[in-house]
Amino acid sequence: MVNNNLNKISIIKGDITKESVDAIVNAANSGLLGGSRVDGAIHKAGGSQILKECKEIISKIGKLETGKAVITSGGKLKAKYVIHAVGPIWRGGSCNEETLLANCYINSLNLAQEKDIKTIAFPNISTGVYGFPQDLAVKIVFKTMKENIEKYKDIKETKFVCFDDWNYRLYLNMFHFMVNFLINTVGFIMFGMI
Repeated sequence: MVNNNLNKISIIKGDITKESVDAIVNAANSGLLGGSRVDGAIHKAGGSQILKECKEIISKIGKLETGKAVITSGGKLKAKYVIHAVGPIWRGGSCNEETLLANCYINSLNLAQEKDIKTIAFPNISTGVYGFPQDLAVKIVFKTMKENIEKYKDIKETKFVCFDDWNYRLYLNMFHFMVNFLINTVGFIMFGMI
């Protein structure tokens, strides 16, 4: 059971805008108007349709709160959808940033499940210009995945697309740690040792 769910997680280094998945997640700002890095790249590659839909959302609900997520079409992207998640700006850890980052992933996965999305790709949310410590962010990502992996069993593949070597190695190391921990824990449970 656990192994089947772990098989659906992959870590890759690359450009999230080129991923052939049902949905990619955008590390968005609260205005959903595009920005720098991943946000700007997604808006640029996806074309004007994404921006148009983002403006429609903002006109209805106002700025998106940190930790929340909304969905648009993928525009010109290979992905059918873009899920825009607003990550927290790192303020030293005193402003609930860890919970808000976890909420980005949970709310994105909730939207994916609602839309019957089977494959999804995430960037490294908040670790760029928002300054979230990369090592802490990756721990939050995998803790969130570990705690919720059964809830999102209809999602067949979850990719984490890292933009550089440092993040790629960080994500791979944490993933291997999580897999070993779960395999050892399940093994102990199966043999009545816990």
